[in-house]
Amino acid sequence: MRRHLQRFAPGVAALGLVVAAAIAGSGFTYPPTKSVDQVDDYHGTKVKDPYRWLENDVRTSPDVAAWVEAQNRVTFGYLESIPERSRINSALTRLWNYEKYSAPFREGSRYFFSKNDGLQNQSVLYVQESLNAEPRVLIDPNTLSKDGTVALAGIEISEDAKYMAYGLATAGSDWSEWRVRDIETGKDTSDHLKWIKFSGTSWTKDGKGFFYGRYDAPKEGEQYQAKNLYHKVYYHVLGTPQSEDKLVYENKGEPEWTFGAGVSEDGQYVFMITSKSTDPKNLVTYKESKPGAEWVHLIKEWEADYTPVGNDGPIFFFRTDLDAPKARLIAIDTRNPAKANWKTIIPETSEALRGVSFVNNQFIASYLKDAVTRVRVFDLSGKHVRDIEFPTLGSAAGFGGKRDYTETFYSFSSFAVPPSIYRLDLTTGKSTLLRQAKVDMKPEDFETKQVFVPSKDGTKVPLFVTHRKGLNLNGQNPTILYGYGGFNVATTPSFSPTNVLWLKMGGVYASACMRGGGEYGKDWHEAGRLLKKQNVFDDFIACAEWLAANKYTSAKHLGIRGGSNGGLLVGAVMTQRPDLFGACVPAVGVMDMLRYQNFTAGRFWVAEYGGSNDAQMFPCLLGYSPYHRLLARGQRAYPPTLITTADTDDRVVPGHSFKFAAAIQSVQSGDAPVLIRIETKAGHGAGKPTAKIIEESSDVLAFLAKNLGMQLPTEIN
Repeated sequence: MRRHLQRFAPGVAALGLVVAAAIAGSGFTYPPTKSVDQVDDYHGTKVKDPYRWLENDVRTSPDVAAWVEAQNRVTFGYLESIPERSRINSALTRLWNYEKYSAPFREGSRYFFSKNDGLQNQSVLYVQESLNAEPRVLIDPNTLSKDGTVALAGIEISEDAKYMAYGLATAGSDWSEWRVRDIETGKDTSDHLKWIKFSGTSWTKDGKGFFYGRYDAPKEGEQYQAKNLYHKVYYHVLGTPQSEDKLVYENKGEPEWTFGAGVSEDGQYVFMITSKSTDPKNLVTYKESKPGAEWVHLIKEWEADYTPVGNDGPIFFFRTDLDAPKARLIAIDTRNPAKANWKTIIPETSEALRGVSFVNNQFIASYLKDAVTRVRVFDLSGKHVRDIEFPTLGSAAGFGGKRDYTETFYSFSSFAVPPSIYRLDLTTGKSTLLRQAKVDMKPEDFETKQVFVPSKDGTKVPLFVTHRKGLNLNGQNPTILYGYGGFNVATTPSFSPTNVLWLKMGGVYASACMRGGGEYGKDWHEAGRLLKKQNVFDDFIACAEWLAANKYTSAKHLGIRGGSNGGLLVGAVMTQRPDLFGACVPAVGVMDMLRYQNFTAGRFWVAEYGGSNDAQMFPCLLGYSPYHRLLARGQRAYPPTLITTADTDDRVVPGHSFKFAAAIQSVQSGDAPVLIRIETKAGHGAGKPTAKIIEESSDVLAFLAKNLGMQLPTEIN
């Protein structure tokens, strides 16, 4: 299939509505937060929700806006009092200031790549007429806003590389608006499409238009909180208004289903992938690209993941986990589509097959072996051709292209190995280094080791630990433990200037690969979702205990971080084992497990978490829901906590973090600060300007350094 790239109101009115008193005994006077008498009945169980009002949108609720303003005043007052904050910010700014390139990709005779000179808020998209030609700017998002809060949300190049469809997202929202640019002139056409979310575009082979998915326009003022229902697929003809777009596909009987349309590389077919949640299971429908062709339902049951890879005429290739938890590549001949006729091209192995591309009449298969990338090349029959060698344990990404291309491109990096971009000649198997990030660090000064930590039930959990060579294992090293553990997402070695600065400061960085992720395929994911979600928290706790037992650190020197589902992870483990951590940083977390499905994209996550309307799932959700655990357990001492969120997060709405912050401030009995940092004109994370990333990262590192007892070296180098 074709490649797809996917302000606060002033005033203090709310402060006059306070019921809960300011917190005493913690060394802080937090902004008082009103409490409401809200009680819900879940299957006969009464559950209090005293901070329900904080779910309201900050743009439309003066009370919430005033609460946010007051919380930020306390939080930034605390952060500004940390003596090392400015040093950390300066050091991180210097470290971040290096050229960053994406791997190039080819369309027609042209090549495209993005580049950031170092501190640009957004990366710039370039085009080249050949790999050796002088690049020219195709689009620079930095020119579209004064503060860098407009970002590219996706691009798709037409078959002849004449036009580029591109999406723009503002302030980190998942909503995007799409336009079309003439690649030769660099000027936009009249095309302008709105209310697009979770969708790319796919050009027809003739370049006259493209398919895309969208929702109906939400009601005024509800675009950042309302549920996204009744997804539809349209076809847009170049040069016409969106009002004339043709509705291609919808299902009025299934408001929660979403659809993704893609044109086959040969232009002969249109594929429709139907999903109903973040569960990988999907349906597959297709039709021929000719007038009057009817849709054919190829995959009719919600039984497995079928990811399109390409086609050889009427033979379609799919990566699937059907009867193969670690996945395999199959071929379905649409002339004889019965399952008995399906053929396995690349069988399942002991390693998780994460992706397959179809280039040079070969299949490039990307695997994970204990969360480390392995790439193998196979011919059309599934015969092994070669393995792609990498310099060390790490992560590689890319390997896209078309069936007749003899080249592809990829990037490689690891925790202490800056990204490098390679061109892979598929006829010889030789990789050629094109670009290497020049970061102010010496990779040889650091080391990464992988260990396998036994969890509560004995399951071995991969844990990467990175630090300066010669680390003294005295139990006193300030350490960050990071985790995600969900949605079949694999946590693999990755490069981050923020983490590198932490290492330079003398810290240890550990990354856990818990169940719920995709490191070992379907079974690993299944073992950490729904009623088994507690396994994820047990895995993370086991990794924390291992770091302390092996003298890398100790409880008072151990900080934990995670975002989104990882924010839920941090919220859950810190309320289960507050004694185990010296500082906690939950970012944009899902903190109310009883009501998450009521907002924006939350309904998609029911397949991962289960819903509170399910009598079987409800006790499980209530048992680990971070917000509700705080309220149920009452007064107790929690570790220093810095909650982070943003006003335009329309994926995990900020009300989750607002309510969690209000709850922990109301029950904190110790002296440790429990604060919330609320970013403005930012969302869940995608498209965040570099300046905002550096500011937030500096604040997080300063908070951790202070509360984990870190003594910064005289020179951070």
